[in-house]
Amino acid sequence: MQRNLIALYLVKLSKWFTLVMPIIVLFYEEHRLGLQDVFILKSVYSVAAVALEVPSGYLADVWGRKRCILAGCVLFFGGYLCYSLTETFAAFLVAEILLGIGQTMINGADSALLYDTTVHHGRENLYLRYEGRITMIGNFAEAVAGIFGGLLAVYSLRYPFYAQTLVAFVGIPAAMALREYAPANKVQSPWEEILRILKYSLVTNKKLCCNIMYSGIIGAATLTMAWFVQPVLMQLETPTEWYGIIWTVLNLTVGVAALYSDRVEQLFGMNKMNILILSVIAGGYVALAYNLTYVGLGILLLFYIFRGFATPILKGYINQMTFSEMRATVLSIRNFVIRLMFAAIAPFIGWLNDMYSLQVALLASAALIFIPGAVFLALQLRLR
Repeated sequence: MQRNLIALYLVKLSKWFTLVMPIIVLFYEEHRLGLQDVFILKSVYSVAAVALEVPSGYLADVWGRKRCILAGCVLFFGGYLCYSLTETFAAFLVAEILLGIGQTMINGADSALLYDTTVHHGRENLYLRYEGRITMIGNFAEAVAGIFGGLLAVYSLRYPFYAQTLVAFVGIPAAMALREYAPANKVQSPWEEILRILKYSLVTNKKLCCNIMYSGIIGAATLTMAWFVQPVLMQLETPTEWYGIIWTVLNLTVGVAALYSDRVEQLFGMNKMNILILSVIAGGYVALAYNLTYVGLGILLLFYIFRGFATPILKGYINQMTFSEMRATVLSIRNFVIRLMFAAIAPFIGWLNDMYSLQVALLASAALIFIPGAVFLALQLRLR
């Protein structure tokens, strides 16, 4: 069991030790890209992820979780290598496609393999704790990387990308060390099987459908806020060397919150936890829109605490409602919802920021998140 846990920790580190995140908007700005261009790039990333999200989850179920994770790590490495060697918008698009596909190959397969590992060793009840630890490690890695990325950027905005390429390579040997526990499923018609799982997840099992949709909306909300942090810091005219430090504090906050997510969930229970998550996540956008000062950093801190709670808790709910032979596919459907929603709203939000103001973009984001989130949460409560 320890072998898989350590390997999954390293895979998470290779994805989340993101030296480039605290300065990537500055990097784009240096190459004469506006916030709308930035959101277009990230939408392309999401479209690449969306296109293969469900098939990749199904591939993990029938081809093997380990093989999918390994393929994803190779593509992830290729994406950052492309960024390191190019400087045009078109090349950045190619890099984002590689990163999007790589991320998709890993998403779902890693959580499914972790769950299978706990089941194999008779520790299924500890899954949420291990998922929380992996989330914590990822965010701690992103936090620490933020400091180094900010320091490297002082000398050149290109240096963090060189270092990031080396970090991404670490995931390849780690993925090779993973041990598979769930047997690959043999099916006659893969696409019919995918459609069967989609129908079961989104139509037949209404309770699971509502959980997937709600979890996907919250995931899209936290992803979108991550891309608002740097514009907020730019509006506050924050010195470049502080970007990494602030990014570090925010991601350390996510990591600590994720570590205690199982205890928080036990304290509140499923219904109250879901209501609290939606209230704080949507409310955070509104509060930040009216506090675009250094007070807004405190609002971001609270937002990131609930980001840390939300990811492992909502994944855990979905895992409890599905079966091993389709678990990676179902988790990929959740990721599909996240990426599809982000790809749909990101260019519009970027346009609102460029044409009107950051405040307008934040308020629009709050509405786009709260309304569908409240609908699916209400349906969840009704079904229970």
